[in-house]
Parts: sequence; structure tokens; C-alpha cells
Amino acid sequence: MIEPRPPVCFSHGKESGPWGTKIRRLADEAEALGWPVESLDYRGMGVDERVARLAAWRDTCAVAPVLVGSSMGAHVALTQAERASGLFLMAPAVYMPGYETATPAAPPGVPMTIVHGWADEVVPVDGVLRYAREAGCTLHLLPGDHRLLEQLDLLAALFRTFLQALRP
Repeated sequence: MIEPRPPVCFSHGKESGPWGTKIRRLADEAEALGWPVESLDYRGMGVDERVARLAAWRDTCAVAPVLVGSSMGAHVALTQAERASGLFLMAPAVYMPGYETATPAAPPGVPMTIVHGWADEVVPVDGVLRYAREAGCTLHLLPGDHRLLEQLDLLAALFRTFLQALRP
């Protein structure tokens, strides 16, 4: 019997919503590969509330989910890394100036890919480089800004490759 795939859960950024352009595109990729998809709604919530919401959702899962996050949503996903089967992070808010100690520890043994724009005007690339180095994870630096929308096709291809590597 084939084991069911774990759910893919999306955590959106501070200024976006649960089914924005980027999440919808990546969710379509996951669904096309047979992965169940969830996207939590954090609108109007601070970081601690978002973390609690994701942890509560995670408690309902029979198997460790794949966590996907963008910006603040990536930071939130990182807090649950030890309870995930993989992490796909876009422009993660790590080592932000003034909030360096708020960066969650790098998850050991969890497959993780980070995608970041070289011209990101919100999350400095230096903190992401540092985090990826410390985590020993895959890092893709793309031409583009914080939203990465001009790289949507490449982002979707990277996500598809990430999921395929998790479950051959």
C-alpha cells in the first residue's frame, strides 16, 4: 500500500494573504504532483499568534507536513521545523537588523531549500546567506525583489523539484 503524502502547508507574509499569486502558483504545483494543500490565514496576526496558529494546525496532522513560507511566514515555518518533513522558504525573515535573536535555530536533518531575491528591499540578503550557511541547506539566489513574482516560473520549478526529491 502506498503511504499518503503529507500535507503541504503555506504560511504567507506580513502584507499578503493565504491565497496570493505566489502561494496559488506553488499550491497548483503541489496539487498536480498529488500533494494535499493547506494555506493558513494569518491576516491581522502578530508573529506569536501566527506561530501558535501553525503549531495548533500542526497538532492536527497525522504525519509531519511540508512547510512553505514567505518572508514572515518563512520565519513562522522555521519555528515548527522539528515537526516538519521539509521546509521550502522564500525570502525568509532571518537575522533581520534589530531582531537577530528572534531567528529560529536551523533545523537539523530536515530537507530545506531557501529561495531569495538578490534585490530584496525588505529582507537583507546577508542574513539569508548567513542562515543558509549555518543550516547547510540549498540556497537559490535569483534576480528579483522581495516578492519574487518576476521569477514565478523558476520558483514553481524549484518547488516542484523540492517536492519530487522529498517523495520519489
